[in-house]
Amino acid sequence: MSKLSIIIPVYYNSDTLEALYEDMKKVVLSVVEDYEIVMIDDGSGDNSWDVMNSLSKRDSRIKLVKLSRNFGSHAAILAGLSVCTGDCATIKAADLQEPSEILLEMHESWKKGNKVVLAVRSDRQESYSQKLFANLYYWLIRKFAIPSMPEGGFDCYLIDRKVIEVLRMLDETNSAVTLQILWSGFKRDTIYYVRQKREVGVSRWTLAKKVKLVVDSLVGFSFVPIRFMSIIGGFFSLVSFIWMLVVIAQKMMGDIQVQGWTALMIVVLFSSGLILLTLGILGEYIWRILDASRNRPVYIVEEIRDEEISDSNSSSEVS
Repeated sequence: MSKLSIIIPVYYNSDTLEALYEDMKKVVLSVVEDYEIVMIDDGSGDNSWDVMNSLSKRDSRIKLVKLSRNFGSHAAILAGLSVCTGDCATIKAADLQEPSEILLEMHESWKKGNKVVLAVRSDRQESYSQKLFANLYYWLIRKFAIPSMPEGGFDCYLIDRKVIEVLRMLDETNSAVTLQILWSGFKRDTIYYVRQKREVGVSRWTLAKKVKLVVDSLVGFSFVPIRFMSIIGGFFSLVSFIWMLVVIAQKMMGDIQVQGWTALMIVVLFSSGLILLTLGILGEYIWRILDASRNRPVYIVEEIRDEEISDSNSSSEVS
C-alpha cells in the first residue's frame, strides 16, 4: 500500500485553508490508499497557524511545521519534504487556484513508474501582467538555463521518494525546487490543467520576489551571465585595440585635433556603465558563493506538531 504526502506551503492563507482541506477531503483523501498532509507555516503574519492547528485536530494525519520566519516557498517546500514519510509527495498551493483532481492524476501516473509528474498550465485565468511575467520567466529558463522546462511552467508536481532524497541532499540556498527537479533528470510525465483566477485572498507574490526568482534561476542554473561578461569584455577589448591603432595612426599623420571631446566622453561613460554592469553580474555570483560558504540552514523550524505521533505515544503510555 502506497502512501501519498501532500505538501502545502502556507503564507497568509488563513482564509483558504478550510476550503482547501474540505475540497481535498472530498476529491482526494477519500480515494487514495493512505495519505498525510504536511502544512508549513512560512512566517505568516495572520492566524494561519491557528487554522492549521484546528485542522490537525480534525484529522490526525495532518502534520504541521512552523518556520521561525518567512524563508520563501523554496525553503518551505524543503522543510515539508524533510519531514514527510510518503512513498511520493506532491506540492499543492494553498490559494485554491489548482483543482485538487490533478493530485489524483499525478498519483496514477506515478503508479505507472514515473518518478516525476508535472502539472503544467495549459492556460491561466489571470491578469495580463501575471501572464506576461510568467511567460517571460519560463522563456528565459528554456532559452538560457534548462531547455526541458515546459512552456506553461509548473508549480504543482509529484515526486518519488528517490527524488525527495536527492533534493534533501542538494540543500541549496537561493535556488528553485522546480529547476532542481528538472535538473535531476528522473523519468517524468506531464499532465495539463487550467490555472484558475484567485477568488479569495491577495497574492503575496511581490515584484521583488519575482525579480529574485529570475536572478536565482539564471545564476543558479545557467552560465549565460558569465558568458555574457566574457563576450562583451572580449568585444570591447577588440574595439579598444583597433581604436588605439587608429589614434596612433592619426597622431603620426598629424590629424589629431582638440575636437572630439564629446566622442571621448561618450566612450568613457559607456565603458564605465558596461564595467559596472559586468561587475554587478559577477557580484551576484560572489554573493551566492559567500552565502553558501556560511553554511547557514535553508530554513529554521520553530515547531513541529504531529497529531498521529502524539496519538500513538499516548496509546503506548496507557498500555
